[in-house]
Amino acid sequence: MSHSFSEQLSRYADLIVQYGVQIKAGDTVLLGISTDQTVLAEKIVAAAYAAGAAEVLVEWHDDAITRQRLLHETTERLVAVPRYQSAKVRYWLQHKAKRISVVSQDPNALHGVDSEKAAKYQQALGAINRPWRDAVQNNDISWTVVAAASPAWAQVVFPDLSAAAATQKLWEAIFTTVRLTEDDYQSAWDRHIADLTARAQWLNQQQFTALHYTSPRTDLTIGLPAHHVWEAATAQNPEGDNFVPNMPTEEVFTAPDRTRIDGRVTATKPLVYGGQTISGMWFEFKAGRVVQAHADQGDTMLQQLLATDAGARSLGEVALVPDPSPISRSGIIFYSTLFDENASDHLALGAAYPFSVAGGTAMTDDQLRAAGLNRSLVHVDFMVGSADMDIDGIKADGTRIPVFRNGDWAK
Repeated sequence: MSHSFSEQLSRYADLIVQYGVQIKAGDTVLLGISTDQTVLAEKIVAAAYAAGAAEVLVEWHDDAITRQRLLHETTERLVAVPRYQSAKVRYWLQHKAKRISVVSQDPNALHGVDSEKAAKYQQALGAINRPWRDAVQNNDISWTVVAAASPAWAQVVFPDLSAAAATQKLWEAIFTTVRLTEDDYQSAWDRHIADLTARAQWLNQQQFTALHYTSPRTDLTIGLPAHHVWEAATAQNPEGDNFVPNMPTEEVFTAPDRTRIDGRVTATKPLVYGGQTISGMWFEFKAGRVVQAHADQGDTMLQQLLATDAGARSLGEVALVPDPSPISRSGIIFYSTLFDENASDHLALGAAYPFSVAGGTAMTDDQLRAAGLNRSLVHVDFMVGSADMDIDGIKADGTRIPVFRNGDWAK
């Protein structure tokens, strides 16, 4: 059955509300979305209220306005985040707001902006939003990240097409990756979640002490903490509500031991960070820390990211994604972490999710560090997988078990 674009957008809003954060009666909902996505915003708001939401709070953002602020405001003014932002964060936390983040940003929105100023602005926002980010990383609240096609983003992805044609093609790609092209998309999601959950269960049974990544570009060993926990497509908040943090999602992930990461890893896809594209990256790790790093494009921004705090020079996430995933098979580089990380094995600089170790959600920052989990103001994914990547799981006795071969699950 074919659906019009308006119908598909309505189905997408329902998927986000029903599967993404599973809104129920009495919920507070926080929707972060760009000003160029008013139609989708209206559909999400309507679907949320139809599901019983008590209130839907919309936080609008605009790439062009952010660019103007960064170009014209002083650094001192930019980093002086208004006090009302802290009050909003407190309100969201008090009402356990279920967060829906819709990404549609132009990957080059901040091209030409002073990268040091942009980095300081990001750091200031990160500091003021830390209680909210901690709640998200702890799964204290339900959250999901989804995407919407904007002309500026679409023309970066499909530069040979007109803005209208590129936007239409990007919407089609989004609908395909979130399985909306299937008539019974709910059953398709149920099957997909079951498969990823089974992968995570197998890895949890293995309790590898380390993973060894090898390809023509990478030779990296990543230690894993004792009692680490692999997660898949779904998560659960303290009230028992299930949610899907990323849509699309193809990953199974956990946290590394921040003290046991050694070797060299080369990124296989570009990273968009702070409104700028960083590509051609490589990192050298020793005893858990980046000791050297370089990017062919955006190196200044990369170095500023690594200088954010002590934790920015270590890893907080290790995620396994088969190279034959639907996003990878599309052959599209989306210039969006949400998609590109689900096309490729990836790692994350910065903070680990506390739930990645048994009992972690009840631990203090010091206890999490003692358990091997990294803490930081940032959490930035970068892609490392490829069709020629092999990954071995290493047991405590030194036994090696194939996990990935030629970019796909070994079994």
